[in-house]
Parts: sequence; C-alpha cells; structure tokens
Amino acid sequence: KKINNAAMKFLLLLSLFAASSAFSPTAFAPRTKAVSSSPKTSTALKGEYGASSTSFYTTTEKQDSYDDLDSILEGHCADKQLQTLIREMLDACADITEALRTALVTVEGSSNTFGDAQLSVDVIADNIMWDACKNSKVIKDGASEEDPIVRTLHPDNEYTVCWDPLDGSSIVDNNWAVGTIIGVWGKDTGFLGATGRDQKTSMVALYGPRTTVVVALDDGVYEFTYGCTPEGCQLDDGTWAPWICSRKDIKISEDCKIFAPANMRAAQELPGYKALLDHYMQDRYTLRYSGGLVPDVYQQFTKNQGVFSNPTSDSSPAKLRLAFEAAPFGLLVEKAGGKTSDGVSGGSVLDVQINAVDQRTPLCIGSSKEVDRFNDLVCMIN
Repeated sequence: KKINNAAMKFLLLLSLFAASSAFSPTAFAPRTKAVSSSPKTSTALKGEYGASSTSFYTTTEKQDSYDDLDSILEGHCADKQLQTLIREMLDACADITEALRTALVTVEGSSNTFGDAQLSVDVIADNIMWDACKNSKVIKDGASEEDPIVRTLHPDNEYTVCWDPLDGSSIVDNNWAVGTIIGVWGKDTGFLGATGRDQKTSMVALYGPRTTVVVALDDGVYEFTYGCTPEGCQLDDGTWAPWICSRKDIKISEDCKIFAPANMRAAQELPGYKALLDHYMQDRYTLRYSGGLVPDVYQQFTKNQGVFSNPTSDSSPAKLRLAFEAAPFGLLVEKAGGKTSDGVSGGSVLDVQINAVDQRTPLCIGSSKEVDRFNDLVCMIN
C-alpha cells in the first residue's frame, strides 16, 4: 500500500509538471530547424510568393481616393452613346449581384436551347439582362447564350449586345465565383459576319466576395468595383458612388507562372497539349483553375499574368462560344497587352469570322509568350 501511495504521488507530481510546461511561454514558441552550413538551393519561386512558395498575393496598395465610373468614362470613352451602354450594363451587373445574394440555386424546371437544365439563377440573370436591353436608350439587338437568337428590340438604336448571363452554372451551387460576359457590336457591322475585332467594347463581371467588372475603354482596360465604401471616397451628399475604379489601364505581362488548363481530356489525343501540361508542372507553374471561364481568365487582370488554354480534339471538341465568350474576353486581354489563339491556325481569336450565333471555338488566351508556346506545341505553327 505504501508503494502504491508513493507511486500515485509521483504520477501526480509528474502530471502537474507537464501541465505547467504546456502553458509556459516556450510551449507556444515556433519550432525551428537546425541551421545547415550547406548553401540554400531553390527555384525562382521558392519562398518568394508566400506560404506555399508558389502563391501570388496582391501588391495593390490602398489609395487616398478613387475615381467613380462617370469620371473615368468622361476621360477615357469619347463616344457618349457607348458611355450610356456601359452604364446600363453595369447597372444590370449590380442587379445580378443583389439577386445572387438572395436567390437559392435550384433547378428551374426548364432547359435552354441546348437541352441543359436551367438553374434559378441562370433565369434570373438572363431576365435582368433582357430587361436592361428592353429599357435601353442605345441597344438595337440582343442575343443571349441561353437562347442564341438575335432579337431586335429597338430598330433605330445603335448597338448589338451578346451576353452569357451567368457563366459558371456548373460551379455556382458550390458558391464559387461566376460571372457575366458581354460583347458589344455597332449597327455598322452587327455581329453575324463580323469578327471579335469589330467590337465597340466588351466587359466581364466577376461575382465573388466582391463584384468587379473589367471594361474595354478607348485607351485600355479598367476595372470597376461595386458597392465599395473606401475611406475618403464619400460623395458630398453623404452617399457613395455605386461603382469606383479599382484598377486603371491594366496590363498583362508577356511572361507568366500561372496556368489554367481546360479540357485536359484532349491531352489523351493531342501529344502537344500533353507536352504543354508537362512543361507547366516540370517548371513549377502555379495551377489556378476552377472550371469557370470567368474566374479562370479574369485572374490575368488582377495578377497581371496567366494563361488559359482550351484546345479541341475529336473526342473532346471545343465548347466555348465565339460571340458570347471568346470574343469579349479576347478584346479585353489583347487590349491589356495579352495575346489570343484560335487554337487551330494560331491566329488571333478576334480575327475569326462569326458565321453562326452559337459558333464554337478552341481558345488559348493570356500572357503572349505562353500563347506562343501553345501555338508551337498544340497548333504546331512552327
């Protein structure tokens, strides 16, 4: 019994010592590795971009004040009718933003022209876009990716507008970022028989934690953010401008280390695409791919670099729509200094003639040297 009592006292003292040690300041000190006398070896990215060594964090600094939408349009969009159209389309994007915050993602019970089940949010976004076009002061024709028929709304007006109301329907139920893509052609060309290069402007809205829209203006690409209230930007009457300019004259660098590879099944049939994917991995590129065209390409404007690739093969044909997706994004990326490829000839996707409303195309888009690499390996133009 005495031995048992002594043992119990010893165990009690040991547990008290362990408990006090656990709550001592040194218990929470970060662990350190032994310092090696050998020289450090690293890739160009290692330890340079954050915890994962391959992350790219923003370097954008807060400004004392921000220009609102009207002041930017006055200084960088000479055409008054185009200014009106841009305001109307951004108002529609604001309405879609508010709708997405309150709508549940459910099957609507209807399908689009292609037989795809429509979600509630698809229908809501499309209706908002149609209402904006019907009430427009400048839009002549409209066409939605949900029902690709050109409809004349105001015969005497100026612009034909094509849109994908909510790109990313397959990921919106995950609450991932989705977007609206808008291309604008003048009545001098319309868009059937025209090319993406004939667009008067294009814009892409990204609905994430914030709503941002990139717009092609006369002298470059500008980003506008919805509903922000940065310090120093309150209007004289105490309200806030609905849209502020968060980035000006955006540029996409010719080199990049971010890749977003779509249609990877095609690599089973395209040795060049497999070689391209191997290059990305062997050279430690950073994979940033969600399966949504809008976030996967939009990141090129925020990170100022990147490449998105979507080739075509016999069993995995191209699915991107030229007028509703590839051409609007192509105008923005090329205006920001990037490059595009039609995925076949290696030429710009903006030079492909639009001969059908629902015309499909492969696409590579982004930093110019990476698009050149795609052309070399996949299109084999050299």
